[in-house]
Amino acid sequence: MSILMIFRIAIKALARNKMRTALTMLGMIIGVSAVITLVALGAGAQSSIDAQIQSAGTNMIMVSAGDFRQGGVRQGQGNASSLVPEDAQAIAEVAGVRYVAAASNTRGQIVAGNQNWNSQIQGTDVDLPLIRSWQTSVGAFFTSQDVAAAAKVAVLGSTVRDQLFGVGYDPVGEIIRVSSGGFGGNVQNQPFTVVGVMATKGQSGTGQDQDDVIYVPYTTVMKKIRGTTFLQQITVSATSAAETTRVAEGIAELLRVRHKLQPGDQDDFMVRTMDEIASVRRETTQTMTALLAGIAGVSLLVGGIGIMNIMLVSVTERTREIGLRMAIGAKGRDVLMQFLVEALVLSALGGSIGIALGFALSRGLTFWMDWPTSVPLNSVAVAFGFAAATGVFFGFYPARKAAALDPIEALRFE
Repeated sequence: MSILMIFRIAIKALARNKMRTALTMLGMIIGVSAVITLVALGAGAQSSIDAQIQSAGTNMIMVSAGDFRQGGVRQGQGNASSLVPEDAQAIAEVAGVRYVAAASNTRGQIVAGNQNWNSQIQGTDVDLPLIRSWQTSVGAFFTSQDVAAAAKVAVLGSTVRDQLFGVGYDPVGEIIRVSSGGFGGNVQNQPFTVVGVMATKGQSGTGQDQDDVIYVPYTTVMKKIRGTTFLQQITVSATSAAETTRVAEGIAELLRVRHKLQPGDQDDFMVRTMDEIASVRRETTQTMTALLAGIAGVSLLVGGIGIMNIMLVSVTERTREIGLRMAIGAKGRDVLMQFLVEALVLSALGGSIGIALGFALSRGLTFWMDWPTSVPLNSVAVAFGFAAATGVFFGFYPARKAAALDPIEALRFE
């Protein structure tokens, strides 16, 4: 018997009991669609993490001051006075370093006319837009001359601009007043001239609004707002992604020498690459994706068991048919192949519908709930292949049972 004929017989047999066939496929449809949808969610989350890491900066390395201790109480990273501007200048000379931006940050109340807004005040250097691939939408970033002079100039994030001046307003040349509690005492109503507005960046990977900030020269924050001589952080960009780890190690070695730390002494600074942050998030996402895909895989297993049960029922119902075919010359392998093909058609058709449903659910989650999804083609192939293999595996026993029937006993079966 030709394989084409076997397929035609299998389809006719399945069409005789349309409701039972549909219910049998349902388990496979649900299993495959669940695998596709959950893997799409995991892949979408992974892509979102990669995009957020990329938007944070190119080949970025974060150098933070150590923790400050007072009376045995640790105040956390960035509070110590271990980093100074000279450290940033030295880091710029490390091989593989492309850009360096010193940082001294605080929070303050920003006033413009009769509007006010509390926001981050980030003191930084002219290389920050280059490190973070972040351009201004209007005006320009402040200059190295502004940094050297500790000038009172500010570049606004779009959120701050919208709150103080209105959406889309060009505030270049406007005067804002900054009030902040620095270590040297309260600083009230210091006038700053707006020189630019950053392009909209959106949320960071931690959910923080990256546009709710104003940038000023770090020297201005140190001398005229906080009243300090040390930095909280130094942001560095390596020349390439391949150089990031080596550059980070070089920076750590340099700072240990500059800070006169002896072998065995604990670092009074922290060096972190974006790869380290990204790897932790990726591992978490991959674990969750694997867990959810495993749960969805159970649905495939249940669907396969459903196929086996229905095929066993089919063998019982068609015992006289099997005996008649074998009596007129059909061989055991023909009967075996017929029932295997029926099981394969059930699983393949259910898998195909499941794939289509999985794509639809993924697109629906993105459209209606704004969840990022991405359907990897390998997941589609794996899900369909697993569905087909499940059909063959669970269909083999009923098919073998049918092939082993004695024709005379089958003909006598009531």
